[in-house]
Amino acid sequence: MNERMTIGRMFPIKSTPLQLDKLDKGNSSQTAKPVSTDFRDLLESKVLKFSHHAEMRMEQRGIKLQPESLSQIMQAVDDAASKGAKDSLIVYRDVAMIVNVPSRTVVTAMDGSQMKSNVFTQIDSAIILS
Repeated sequence: MNERMTIGRMFPIKSTPLQLDKLDKGNSSQTAKPVSTDFRDLLESKVLKFSHHAEMRMEQRGIKLQPESLSQIMQAVDDAASKGAKDSLIVYRDVAMIVNVPSRTVVTAMDGSQMKSNVFTQIDSAIILS
């Protein structure tokens, strides 16, 4: 899934991996050599994505996240990844999200009223943010 999150919206990534043209010292022509796909992997590892289902739920439930909120949530995903988590429940103020940690994708989201008397299954970790 090649998508990126820009404060509430997802846009497909249509660019190719970053390439630099380097001058071949033995030849006067330039040859394009890929620097690495590590750059793309690094970029994608820092982006929080939202599934279509999560976007619909957030819109239906009136959940809006500010950039500073997204920053805290992304840090929580980083922390979960460092501990080896696969699917985490992240609770931020009155919003709960199930996040697939390896893909950095929010699978679903709910507000405080939907959280009450709810059982969360198929998670291996929980992070409570204030």
